[in-house]
Amino acid sequence: MSLTTDLSQTAAGSTGKAAGKATRKHGRPAGSPTEAQTPRRRTRQRRERIFQWLFLVPAVVYMALFFGYPVVKNVVMSFQDYTTATFFTGEAPWVGLANYVTVLSSSLFSTSLLNTALFTVGSILGQFVIGLAFAIFFQRKFPLNGILRSLLLLPWLLPLIVSSAVWRWILDKDSGALNRFLGDLGVINTGVPWLTSTSLALIAVVGVNIWIGIPFNLTILYGGLQEIPDELYEAGSLDGATGWKAFRHITWPMLRPVVSVVLVLGVVYTLKVLDIILGLTNGGPANSTQTIATQSYDLSFHEFKFGEGAALGNVLVIISLVFAVLYLRASRRAVDE
Repeated sequence: MSLTTDLSQTAAGSTGKAAGKATRKHGRPAGSPTEAQTPRRRTRQRRERIFQWLFLVPAVVYMALFFGYPVVKNVVMSFQDYTTATFFTGEAPWVGLANYVTVLSSSLFSTSLLNTALFTVGSILGQFVIGLAFAIFFQRKFPLNGILRSLLLLPWLLPLIVSSAVWRWILDKDSGALNRFLGDLGVINTGVPWLTSTSLALIAVVGVNIWIGIPFNLTILYGGLQEIPDELYEAGSLDGATGWKAFRHITWPMLRPVVSVVLVLGVVYTLKVLDIILGLTNGGPANSTQTIATQSYDLSFHEFKFGEGAALGNVLVIISLVFAVLYLRASRRAVDE
C-alpha cells in the first residue's frame, strides 16, 4: 500500500515538474487557449489595419489631387516659359531661375512687398486687438449675449466678393454711405476719396479686411478664454490680481497657445488675400494697394505670364512658411522660459 502511494506521489511530482518546465519555457501552461487564439488575433489586427488604410485612402487621394498636384505643378511651372502658346503646342521651355530673377528685380516687386507688409501688419493688429476685446467683453453674462455674438459672425459668413461690393458702395466718394454720414455730422465738407487716393486706399482696404477678420479672432479667442479655470481668477483676487493684473498674470499666459494659433493662421491668410483687394481697388490707384498676391494674379491672368506668376506665388509661400516657423519657435521658447 505504501509502495503504491510512493509511486503515485513520484509520478505526480514528475508531472508537476514537467508542467512547471513547460510553463517556465513558454511563459504559459502547455495547451493554453492563448496559443490557439494568437493566429486569430493576428488576423484580426491585420484586418483592422486594412480597414484603417481603406478609410485613409480617400483622404490621401483627395489631398494628393487637389493640394499636392497644384503645388508641384506651380513649382515646375515657375521654372518654365509657360504662356498661352503652351496650351496649344504643349511646349514650355525650361528657363531655370529666369522667372524668379525677373519678378524679384522688377520695380513693382518692392512696392508690392512693402504694401503686403503694411497690409498684413495693420490687418493682424486690428483684427487681434478688437477680437480679443470682444472676446473678453462677451465673457460677461448679460441679456442677448449669444444673439450679439452670432450677429458678429455675419462678416465671416458672407462671401468675400459680396463684402467687397458692399464696402465699395459704402466707401464711394460721391454717393458712399460713409461720406454721407460724416457729412451729416459736419466732419467733412466734400467727399473723401477713400478708394481713389494713393494715400488713403491702402488704409481703407486694411479697414475692410479688419472688419472681415474680427469674427475669426473673436471665435477662437473666446473659446480659449472659456478653457481658463475660474479658480485661477479666484486665487488671484486673493493676492490682489484683479483687472489688468489678472489679465497680465493669468489670462495672457493661459491664452498664449491660442494666440499663437490665431496669429499664425491670421498672417498666412492675410498674406494671400486677393479677392478683397480686387473687389475694392484692383490693386490701384497707381499700384498703391498692389500686393504680392495681386501682382501674381495680374502676371498670370492679365499678362498671361504664367511662369512669372507662379514664381511670385512661390515667393509668397516661402514668406508664409518662414514667418510661421520663426514665430512658432519664438513662442515655444517663451513658453519654455
